[in-house]
Amino acid sequence: MTTIDPAGGPRLHLGSCPDSWGVWFADDPRQTPWQRFLDELSGVGYQWIELGPYGYLPTDPARLTDELGRRGLRVSGQAVGAPLHDSSQWESTLAEARRVAELVTAVGGKFMVILPGAYRDEKTGASKAVRELDAEGWNTLIRNNDELGRIIGAEYGLTVAFHPHADSHVETQAQVERFLHDTDPRYVSLCLDTGHFAYRHGDNVGIIEKYPERLGFVHIKGVDPEVLKVVDAEDLSFGEAVKRGVMAEPPNAEPKVEPIAEALRALDRDEVFVIVEQDLYPCEFDVPEPIARRTYDYLRSVGIGGDQ
Repeated sequence: MTTIDPAGGPRLHLGSCPDSWGVWFADDPRQTPWQRFLDELSGVGYQWIELGPYGYLPTDPARLTDELGRRGLRVSGQAVGAPLHDSSQWESTLAEARRVAELVTAVGGKFMVILPGAYRDEKTGASKAVRELDAEGWNTLIRNNDELGRIIGAEYGLTVAFHPHADSHVETQAQVERFLHDTDPRYVSLCLDTGHFAYRHGDNVGIIEKYPERLGFVHIKGVDPEVLKVVDAEDLSFGEAVKRGVMAEPPNAEPKVEPIAEALRALDRDEVFVIVEQDLYPCEFDVPEPIARRTYDYLRSVGIGGDQ
């Protein structure tokens, strides 16, 4: 397979994360053991890793540094679940964010990815919140994202990137654009998950081109358009959609990667982290590695990760 050598533009650092091995939770017997995940990740050829749910990988910085170093892996950042629309959870969310930030900085990471609170349960699909926020809830969401970004940036030097997510209050293109308009760019950037954005029929290339200065981080993946038709028709929960295979590997998925890679290479910056995050929970332990290998080879062929 021929690798494209991008002419100019930012370096597109290619990595992956536990999600691509079917990991959604810190501890779940249906998930790939963390040692196997790290071995397979590095064996595929990845050199960058997003750490995944806090507690899945070792949280002692010295041990984690050793485990990653022995496998030639470097850290891009880590995600934290942050139901910032709910003011009653502010203190616990901030405490969790600080705990994650301490680990990320200790192992040399640069980003904290904010996963918003969901309106449906990840495992059961049961409704647990209103689907759309009222004015007060939206203002709380905006205010708390700005404040969390300010604190984490000032205290830990990390870039905070908000991740629009299926079954959350910021999932459609209109909601994402409203969120970017209302939040402070000094404190909040965008983690564009191409699969989640396509899941709600957003225009990935369009959002990159319209808000180039807000893009902080990319999760690269796609959806199976045929499965998505069923998801839309039956209003399936995201967890159920994943079980039915809605997240598909490239190039047999939407959106197509090549235009996204071109849009990223047009950005005026030195580097962009592009992390493969193909939702597979739950899956058999021997499923992720062949998918990861094919995805790695394909993404490099279209100019992502050529220089790692």
